[in-house]
Amino acid sequence: EQVPYSLASAKQLHGKELSYNNIQDANAALNIVREFGKTPFCVGLKHMNPCGAAIGKNGVEAWQKAYDADRVSIFGGIVATNCVVDKEMAEGMKPVFLEIIMAPRFTEEALAVLETKKNLRLLEVDMSSESPKQMQYVSVNGGLLAQQLDTETIRLTKEMCVTETQPTDEQMSDLQFGWHIVKHVKSNAIVVVKDGRTYGVGAGQMNRVGSAAIALKQAQESLAAEGKDIKEAGLVMASDGFFPFGDSV
Repeated sequence: EQVPYSLASAKQLHGKELSYNNIQDANAALNIVREFGKTPFCVGLKHMNPCGAAIGKNGVEAWQKAYDADRVSIFGGIVATNCVVDKEMAEGMKPVFLEIIMAPRFTEEALAVLETKKNLRLLEVDMSSESPKQMQYVSVNGGLLAQQLDTETIRLTKEMCVTETQPTDEQMSDLQFGWHIVKHVKSNAIVVVKDGRTYGVGAGQMNRVGSAAIALKQAQESLAAEGKDIKEAGLVMASDGFFPFGDSV
């Protein structure tokens, strides 16, 4: 059965053969992209974790915001977008060392720009529709672990808020964005966002304090580069687990 957001049915237009790790990372990137449906979205991914992600009014803006989110970590990474990659978008991506770019389609002008990089893998992936329930399989020694693929994310509402201070509409919008991203970050996971883009990602630490420290340090550096103070930026933080103590926050 052919399903959307699948590497098994993707069409490779250019570049060298995909490695085992390429396939694992690319699959993780596609799982993040599917969270955003038709909203223009772009994500950079390294080692199964998003390093920069953003929504925008179009593909060019989504790519630029995602790239600006972490220009260091995206080096040698994978980019996935639900937008058609056009010439302007391709010219923005070309100077960056990337392993893979995935999109529903590349224009001929975009291909002419990107195919000058002989090793860069360009993949067209079906993102046209949502599929019925799929199974997910992970290998373990001597067997397979199987479960239904989690493609649903609960929508956050103000009614869920349990604090006296209520979030603004802008904060709710950012929290919803962060909620979709943190779902795909390895635990312990912390994502700091503002205006539909990530500012910091803390992934895979053995305690939540460490993940929060990494995400907030990254956010502080990003904001400082923009001439902003983290204490006044109005950032929103998403976590994949509760904070047992006040130290992380």
